[in-house]
Amino acid sequence: MAFLDGLLPAYYESIIITVGIYIILALGLNLITGVTGQLSLGHAAYMCIGAYTSAIVSMKLGLPFIVALLCAGIVAAIFGIFIGFPVLRLTGDYLAICTLGFGEILKSILFNMPYVGGAMGMAGIPPKTTLLNTIIIALIVIIVMVRMERSRFGRSLVAIREDEIAAECMGINAFRYKLQMFAIGTFTAGLGGALWAHKIMVLQPRDFGFMKSIEILNMVVLGGLGSIPGTILGATLLTAIPEILRFSSEYRMVIYGALLVIMMIFRPHGLMGNTDFNKLAKRTFRVFNTNNNKDKKSGMEG
Repeated sequence: MAFLDGLLPAYYESIIITVGIYIILALGLNLITGVTGQLSLGHAAYMCIGAYTSAIVSMKLGLPFIVALLCAGIVAAIFGIFIGFPVLRLTGDYLAICTLGFGEILKSILFNMPYVGGAMGMAGIPPKTTLLNTIIIALIVIIVMVRMERSRFGRSLVAIREDEIAAECMGINAFRYKLQMFAIGTFTAGLGGALWAHKIMVLQPRDFGFMKSIEILNMVVLGGLGSIPGTILGATLLTAIPEILRFSSEYRMVIYGALLVIMMIFRPHGLMGNTDFNKLAKRTFRVFNTNNNKDKKSGMEG
């Protein structure tokens, strides 16, 4: 799995890995907030659970990275079900406040837990995250999300987002679907957290606070709520822009914030709002056919 190592300079490889991790995290939140319409402000908490779980499995139990990765996703999903069972009966601001509260509680617990290093955090995590395994996991997550979007399950989630009462009247068990959705979304966050832990090799509870959740939510909103291509684009741009703006370190965050404001003014539904892979593929195919026909016509005239 190391044949991609050294193919790119270390700096660019690190950026691509980070982009891949944020795509995984953003797709999980897009399923929760974009597709199903459940506002969650605690996504970083499940990323944190995945990161610490994988670090414990790798460092303290000495198990392979693939096992650590699966354990991270499963434990994050278990916490997602445990928290989702009471809070998913709420909607709107109440749900957002509950998910935010869980994130802050988790951070406080980790600050006072010597087993995982407390406020000092965990160091010495083996560097198992590579360009190849990040790309593979990101592609698997994208494929699963696309197939889910086209399935009966995905259409039921959209129906719940549009009108939960109407969906219930059509025979959809909204609470059950939301709980399943939350488990899948948090499992994905756990995978992203595991990759993150084995990339940066040092974990501290303060790295998974409220602003980390907002950062991931920005990616989903910028790309377009409910749009998988938009989420991928949003995650890529918001990860790459701070790196591109490093030449102007003093004004980097000012420019970054200004770009977000401009985008929200001129593209309030996101860069690719209401665009799914089917629409994107059809549009690309149509453009490709048009260009081919023009080339053929030019050749015949010539």
